[in-house]
Amino acid sequence: MRRLIERRCGRLHASTSPEWIRHDDPRSCSQTGSGRIPVTQLTIPSSSGLKITVDHSGQDVIVCLSGRINIDSSPDLRDCLRAILSTEPLPRAVTVDLTSVPYIETSGIATLIEALKIAAHQQTRFHLQGLSGSVLRLFEVTGVLALFDPAGRGEKVS
Repeated sequence: MRRLIERRCGRLHASTSPEWIRHDDPRSCSQTGSGRIPVTQLTIPSSSGLKITVDHSGQDVIVCLSGRINIDSSPDLRDCLRAILSTEPLPRAVTVDLTSVPYIETSGIATLIEALKIAAHQQTRFHLQGLSGSVLRLFEVTGVLALFDPAGRGEKVS
């Protein structure tokens, strides 16, 4: 049975529901009604201001981020990426879209490196896309860009 992402007590976990992501505690669900969210796309509210949208496209997963990634928001991102990388069956590829991220701290970069290591161990491709401006410069200055993009292209990082 396919494992999905589930929010419980403010944290993300894996779930075994085949069709829906079901919240155990409806009070923690930002959605109205039954507490169910369609699997194809999930928006994860964050008290830190980072918006995380997870889109399942076949065997691939796209994680779109919008907002600042800092010490307050990186735990939400970490929980999300860990939950995705613990689903069964494993995704073939995970793409993190940073197009709408104007700012990232080293805690966010550490979270992405951690996810890259988990993905590599599971033979799941892990990509970054949408790097630009100060976010791209931080990846370049810290030398981390080479971990994600050995060819040095900078546009779609893998």
